[in-house]
Amino acid sequence: MSKLPNILVAQSGGPTTVINSSVCGVIQTAINSGKIGKVYGAVNGILGVLKEDLFDISSESPKEIDALRRTPAAAIGSCRYKLKSDGNSADYERIIEVFKAHGIHYFFYAGGNDSMDTADKINKLAASSGYDLVCMGVPKTIDNDLACTDHCPGYGSVAKYVATCAMEAGRDTDALYTTDTCTILEVMGRNAGWIAAASGLASREAQDAPHLIYMPEVAFSIDKLVSDVKDVHSQYKKVFIVAGEGLKNDKNEYITADAGGFGKDSFGHSQLGGVAEILKDIIEREVGIKARFNKLGTNQRCAMHFASLTDVNEAYLCGQKAVEHALAGENGKMVTLVRSPGDVYECTTSLAALSDVANGEKILPADFINAQGNHITDKMRDYVRPLVQGQAPVVIGDDGLPVFARLERKLIEKVLPEYKF
Repeated sequence: MSKLPNILVAQSGGPTTVINSSVCGVIQTAINSGKIGKVYGAVNGILGVLKEDLFDISSESPKEIDALRRTPAAAIGSCRYKLKSDGNSADYERIIEVFKAHGIHYFFYAGGNDSMDTADKINKLAASSGYDLVCMGVPKTIDNDLACTDHCPGYGSVAKYVATCAMEAGRDTDALYTTDTCTILEVMGRNAGWIAAASGLASREAQDAPHLIYMPEVAFSIDKLVSDVKDVHSQYKKVFIVAGEGLKNDKNEYITADAGGFGKDSFGHSQLGGVAEILKDIIEREVGIKARFNKLGTNQRCAMHFASLTDVNEAYLCGQKAVEHALAGENGKMVTLVRSPGDVYECTTSLAALSDVANGEKILPADFINAQGNHITDKMRDYVRPLVQGQAPVVIGDDGLPVFARLERKLIEKVLPEYKF
């Protein structure tokens, strides 16, 4: 390469409170290294690469770039697009063509399992075709289910937000338990109960919400639910439940399936939701008390106003280290977070092969769930408590509301023919 190589950074999957902080770490570290030409962003993830919708992030305002650390969601743009495979390599070949056309020799992909699989396959195709490319993964998922890392950027903030929502809504139930006796809080989490389990931090005392937590790792039973609710109600005259959206029965089927489900995404994953309504109907019918439900939806993954400072800082660190390792010669790896042993929380980073992350999934350990399968243990509390520490700074505007970054995203000139999907 006769001139400095360019890099491309992209975001994928569901946005989080801190994925922009990770991208900020990539951008600022690359620019400050003096070893990079341009830093390109792909509008809407891998779709932007296929469409050649790229923009020069290094020409954006440094002030706006720095503000990414205080901005939720995915400022570059995200997507849920599954690249063609099974003998059809057109998508992958197109990506390499785009990289060649714009002198891109470093690719940083912030995402989850599927994104790490995509980066791994792109990396292998580049190697087999003789193209000089370094692919590095930056971990991202609120579900906290990525293999090879102690925890994922994004999880600490959603844990802090969900636990606080349980505390606040729990006080509402306290106030009106004579009429609104039961409240159900539905949270995200397809196959892993990390988010639901984090709400257990809110129950400092036995009477505190949540009284019951249902996680996908424990087979859901109507009889067990009814028994649990009756037991809690007999003690406190009120019941507060947190339920993960991915609850399954003893046949490993999502309990929302009988309610019609919500289809599947482009990766074949079930679109979930509706668990709270199902539990509400069961409780009102079988227990005979009034129940209502709250669904946090996407608010839980973009609540910058209550983000964990620990989470924001670790997310930035992951982006920073991805660039440093890439420039030092590492390739085909994802940055991981490593918790140091001991009572005082310390976190360092390491690396894992993209293929190992893509093919793994980390579910909630059995010893993080109580013997009754309806709440958490102290081990879970000890695990999650350090991750929610600190309050991330938010700039407040003259109107009293947060000020977030907005990149201009001016597309560079396309040089390749339009891609036919």
